[in-house]
Amino acid sequence: MAKTAQHPVLVIMGVSGSGKSTVAGLLAGRLGWDLAEGDDLHPASNVAKMHAGQPLTDEDRWPWLDSIAAWIREHTAAGTPGVVTCSALKKRYRDILRGEGVVFVFLEGSKDRISDRLASRHGHFMPPALLESQFDALEAPTEDENFITLSVGATPADEAQEIIDRLHLNGADAATR
Repeated sequence: MAKTAQHPVLVIMGVSGSGKSTVAGLLAGRLGWDLAEGDDLHPASNVAKMHAGQPLTDEDRWPWLDSIAAWIREHTAAGTPGVVTCSALKKRYRDILRGEGVVFVFLEGSKDRISDRLASRHGHFMPPALLESQFDALEAPTEDENFITLSVGATPADEAQEIIDRLHLNGADAATR
């Protein structure tokens, strides 16, 4: 069980197509918390590279991860709860993001299930062809990280509720800002 701070920042993580944005939006809405879409924090060069079907390198990811980490630190320093999406595929990426009050929520699913989701998604810069590289890079969270794992497959609303229940969260947390 993850340790949950009074005003946590939840990092909704997983491969592209796992439902990060949808679940994060539902969580933030239900809890009344701030929301940041990690994809919006990518430099334009990263978006162009992914749109062209090229996987990002670690060098491409560092500025993006630094931007997400800055958002997280602003919130944890202010005692303001929040939800941010980030694939956070590798432990060394999560090491940049983690800190007091940060809980990773790993949305885990099979390659087939995620591939089916990606095939039905429109208007996103991440092409389904890059899914294999995401699974190749994925390092599941380990015992020294503050996380919960949620198997995808239920409705996003049910997944969001399961996160709320498992972490014992409620909208009152936001009211004490």
